[in-house]
Amino acid sequence: MDGDRVEIDGGIMEGGGQILRVSTALSCLLGLPLRVRRIRAGRSQPGLRPQHLSGLEMIRDLCDGKLNGGEIGSTEITFTPGKIKGGTHIADTKTAGSVCLLMQVAMPCVLFAASPSELHLKGGTNAEMAPQIDYTVMVFKPIVEKFNFTFNCDIKRRGYYPQGGGEVVLQMSPVKELSPINLTERGTVTKIYGRAFVAGALPIKLAKDMSAAAVRCIRREIRDLYINIQPVREPDDQAVGTGSGIIIVAETSTGCLLAGSSLGKRGKNADKVGIEAAEMLLQNLKHGGTVDDSLQDQLIIFMALAKGVSRVKSGPITLHTQTAIHFAEQLTKAKFTVTKSEEENPSNDTYIIECQGMGLVNPNL
Repeated sequence: MDGDRVEIDGGIMEGGGQILRVSTALSCLLGLPLRVRRIRAGRSQPGLRPQHLSGLEMIRDLCDGKLNGGEIGSTEITFTPGKIKGGTHIADTKTAGSVCLLMQVAMPCVLFAASPSELHLKGGTNAEMAPQIDYTVMVFKPIVEKFNFTFNCDIKRRGYYPQGGGEVVLQMSPVKELSPINLTERGTVTKIYGRAFVAGALPIKLAKDMSAAAVRCIRREIRDLYINIQPVREPDDQAVGTGSGIIIVAETSTGCLLAGSSLGKRGKNADKVGIEAAEMLLQNLKHGGTVDDSLQDQLIIFMALAKGVSRVKSGPITLHTQTAIHFAEQLTKAKFTVTKSEEENPSNDTYIIECQGMGLVNPNL
């Protein structure tokens, strides 16, 4: 059997947990036994961290697979997938590890399950180095559903660094196959909205300060649009620990959604948090693409699985996206091409990511 394992080098390119997420999800979907070596080799703490391990264990349970090397700090795993079944599954990082990253690995798999799934994902909902859960609901969800599936995401409890303790429940029904997407027309920005939140011991004034600073920053570039960033205090019974942050979304006339976000931390001025998010949003609007930097790489696996040709216009291609494309091509029959977009405005740094998807069909339906 071992001769047939797909060998993955977890230390190349972006070299992080993303390689693990893309390759184990595709292994599970395609029934390919996998060996991943040099996991997170270049990181300050190489090997599996709690959130990577809980993601792997969830995928193993989703498909009755076999996982070897699944312990914290392990730099090599082998994974042998079984048949993807639906039902209720729980993944708990027991840390502030991101629930959104757990979602990234599980979602493609349960789309091709035999029956509906309910995933209880526990950990950090608003964590560094990962999309915030608000981004997942406000930006990722409406765009990824263009592949012709829907899901329900219920935020039961929010959890922040360092203790986590958040819980999100994801409900999804399987599909026969995914449709390709075409996101090539940016259109014009029609509205800008968002939420600035505080939880735990922090006063609402901080949320108001983040919101006001963000609005002032955006106003310098975009003068004529109403900007609605709601300051919110998370209810105590729906948040564990103390945290703060902001997410700002720009919606366009063609239905594109681009965002900027930032998290507060001890000693970081509230104005700075708001300004960081605003500057990230403006940066994402400047390149003229239809997706922001955070969404770019998250769409790759769905483009690879879809039936037909998907096209997405983006800003500069991130290393995360190059990495996702590399492993999607290694494991599936999908073919990606990335070309510089021919723009009326030569200052725009935009690219077209095109994918001839493999057209995976759910054998269970």
